[in-house]
Amino acid sequence: MTQLGRLGTGIGWRPEIAEAVEHMPGIDWVEAVSENLCPGHLPESLRRLRERGVTVVPHGVSLGLGGADRPDESRLAALAERAGMLGAPLVTEHIAFVRAGGALTASPSLEAGHLLPVPRTRDALDVLCENVRIAQAALPVPLAVENIAALLCWPGEEMTEGQFLYDLADRTGVRLLIDVANLHTNHVNRGEDPAKALDELPVEAIAYVHVAGGFEREGVWHDSHAHPVPRPVLDILADLASRVTPPGVLLERDENFPAPAELARELAAIRGTLEEAGATTRVKGAGAAASEPSLEPAASDTTAPVLTPPPAPALTPSPAPALASPPAATPGLASTPDPGPGLAPARQRLALAQAALLSALVAGTPVPEGFDRVRTGVQARALAAKRADVVAKVAAELPELLGDGYRAAFLGYAQGRPMTGGYRRDALDFAEHLLLAGHPRDARTRQQLRDWWLERSGPAPRSQRPTARLARATRRVLLGH
Repeated sequence: MTQLGRLGTGIGWRPEIAEAVEHMPGIDWVEAVSENLCPGHLPESLRRLRERGVTVVPHGVSLGLGGADRPDESRLAALAERAGMLGAPLVTEHIAFVRAGGALTASPSLEAGHLLPVPRTRDALDVLCENVRIAQAALPVPLAVENIAALLCWPGEEMTEGQFLYDLADRTGVRLLIDVANLHTNHVNRGEDPAKALDELPVEAIAYVHVAGGFEREGVWHDSHAHPVPRPVLDILADLASRVTPPGVLLERDENFPAPAELARELAAIRGTLEEAGATTRVKGAGAAASEPSLEPAASDTTAPVLTPPPAPALTPSPAPALASPPAATPGLASTPDPGPGLAPARQRLALAQAALLSALVAGTPVPEGFDRVRTGVQARALAAKRADVVAKVAAELPELLGDGYRAAFLGYAQGRPMTGGYRRDALDFAEHLLLAGHPRDARTRQQLRDWWLERSGPAPRSQRPTARLARATRRVLLGH
């Protein structure tokens, strides 16, 4: 039986701040985006941290466990491989969908390039539970899943977030990664009370906690991970820490990286918040020790923790069903039976709903009935802006070649042209779109863009063999203007 132990205070490892993280005192562990790590080529900074005994946890962003389809086997294998490469005690992913369409809807596959919320319905919960079980069976270490930030509310939801997470943990035994910044985001954007969510959460299932910053614009909170952690987020962290001692807390920062001293101050504020909340808890408990949930897995990681059921607050327009008290966990079994083959209709209903929403967000189709059209437009623009930002990172030559015109050109391209194959494919499709339209107008820049596209659109670097050169020449003719 593997003892996972406590994690402590950590920070999200990113290449831009790798050196700063290495030299930052008091860092017990780091989290690295799984998809940014290459098999067999661990960054030297992470290798040095591991040699010093710093725990590294892979954090996945593309599995889409909340999607209608079963988890992709190759993505699961990649996540498992990263866990083994890092010697990680657990892996984490999100309660979200990131793609839709395809076989279940007999429609083109669409990629969001972003984490989108799942509806809090029984159908979505049944599908999510089965997807989580599939992932748990494929991973060599325990899985924890994260609540996400959202701009949109799904119509016809049947549960609160706390109830949804409680049922998920009860039925699958999955651990929870609670992002307190996302609770704040959902408070601003969806009117959901963070304290009420914490009342309903199964805090004994928490693996660790995320803390991050964002900004508010025109009444909408954007979970940017590019701004300082605001006081309301620390207040939610304090509320959570007054209820349970989280095994680990991690600061996330993905953009606009400040000086190392500023990151150190944010980490100090997080530690201070935890210490103050812990002191308050000790006083309230009259000397009783604060609850410290263990991350130790049972014989099977699908063992459900014994959870105290939350109350069933009323929802508008109809009351949420009460949750029955769960039985004690049985090793190797979830508390609630798997729906099994009968899940196919739920998957198809969920697939149709998610495809309709994603198509409205990225392909310009009508907004599905029941969604707020203004918020849907805000989300659509945010997705397009993120596409532009990420493509600029994975294909840095494009903004260099196009200069100040890059962003406007990309946003124009993205309108009505959904991403279908990831950001690198998106960069190539964007370049091809420009070339076929005769852009850029400057001949020299257009030639450079054409060379860039030809170099990267094939399965391998340019070959100098006559047949390969002939193929390139043919493509040049097709793209010539």
